[in-house]
Order: sequence, then structure tokens, then C-alpha cells
Amino acid sequence: MLEQAEDADAARACDRAKAQPDQEPVPIAVADALLGGENPIRVWRDHRRMTQEQLAAAAGVRRAYVAQLESGRRRGSAMVLARIARALKVDIDD
Repeated sequence: MLEQAEDADAARACDRAKAQPDQEPVPIAVADALLGGENPIRVWRDHRRMTQEQLAAAAGVRRAYVAQLESGRRRGSAMVLARIARALKVDIDD
């Protein structure tokens, strides 16, 4: 019965995801990296196949700043993080 309940939960989750067609499916490798505690900026940047330089240019910051954010040596302001999220085409919560 537990297996059937888990299958039903998975089916409901799938149905919810399909009901939101504007939502981009997230590859399992990205989800695993994020759940594993990797830096979200780096994970999404790699997923988007962007270099730090490309992301920096798109967000209007220096490449070194992106590197510092990815390494955890620096915390970005809400405004900068919003620009980075926009450049990566993700919600700021992501």
C-alpha cells in the first residue's frame, strides 16, 4: 500500500507541474545540485551554459563579483541578486 500511495503522490505532483505550462522543467542534475547545497548561481549559470563573464555582463556587474558570490565570499544585495536571477531566467527565490 505504501508503494501505491507514493505512486499516487508522484502522479499528483506530475499533474500539478503539467498544470503550470509556463514553468520550465528542471533537470534532475540541477535539482540534485541545488538540494545538495551547491551554490545556486553557479548551478543555474552552468545549466544555462554561461561563463561568469557572460553572466556578469548580462547582470551589469564585474566577473570577479560573480566569482565572489559563487564562492560564498560575498553576499549580494537584493538588487544585484534580482539582476542575476533575471539574467539566468529564474525567480529570485531560485
